[in-house]
Amino acid sequence: MPMIGNQATQGRFIELDSLSASATANYTLQLNSANFAPESVNNLLVSINGVIQGSSTMSLNGAVLTVGATLSSSDTIDFVRVFGNVGTVSTPTDGSVTANKIGSGAVVLTSKVSGVLPVANGGTGINSSLAFFSISGASLTSNQNHNKIQYSTVVLDTKSGWDSSNKWWEVPASGAGYYHITAQVLLGGMSTNQIEVRIYKNASTIVNAVHFDAKNTGTGETVYHSFPVTLNTVEQLSADDYIWVSARIADGTGNVQSNGCTLTIRQVQ
Repeated sequence: MPMIGNQATQGRFIELDSLSASATANYTLQLNSANFAPESVNNLLVSINGVIQGSSTMSLNGAVLTVGATLSSSDTIDFVRVFGNVGTVSTPTDGSVTANKIGSGAVVLTSKVSGVLPVANGGTGINSSLAFFSISGASLTSNQNHNKIQYSTVVLDTKSGWDSSNKWWEVPASGAGYYHITAQVLLGGMSTNQIEVRIYKNASTIVNAVHFDAKNTGTGETVYHSFPVTLNTVEQLSADDYIWVSARIADGTGNVQSNGCTLTIRQVQ
């Protein structure tokens, strides 16, 4: 049926850069001096010495066109025109692409999508990763000085930041960000009025807890008991910052229990 008005067109209809014939059958197609790769020879109209070439006599490998025979400098490649590279200038209307138009497996979440998947769509709603988790510390008799917790069992260290010599976790070069830090220290055999636990960033205390009246006393006797202390903080850490934990008993007796100390570091941003 004839169409009223301007004829609808789709695709690119262009003439490529001029080619000079030489002693070869292979010619690199270019558009504005840049290599151009048509979809197939069926999209080409090629004239050599005034004769239109049949697509069956030519082949195409990317931007390289092979004509039917080796030419010479006396031959003339009149033109190479491209017809109907469909879709190269067609843009879908906003909101017109439906789910059915997207092929199965076309969207790769691991490399093509950024951000955090909302909870409603099956995601966690948070962007966090557990960077480090260590449990237990060597039995350490405490006194009025702070003693570094000697973590001995590393369960998880995804960023390879654990320094086993210094007993601290160090932020790697590419790991700068905000971290949620949790330390738990279990003190046993307590006979004291005050205990204190600290989390350090480098040489400075970033959070500490002091507990008074830790001992239980009965009539004429002291009851020795265990006492857990848990600290939490969120800190902005830079590369080479390091995190460690210490504890002290202000008076009396007690020790750090080897199976009751944990350090958890989770990157949250």
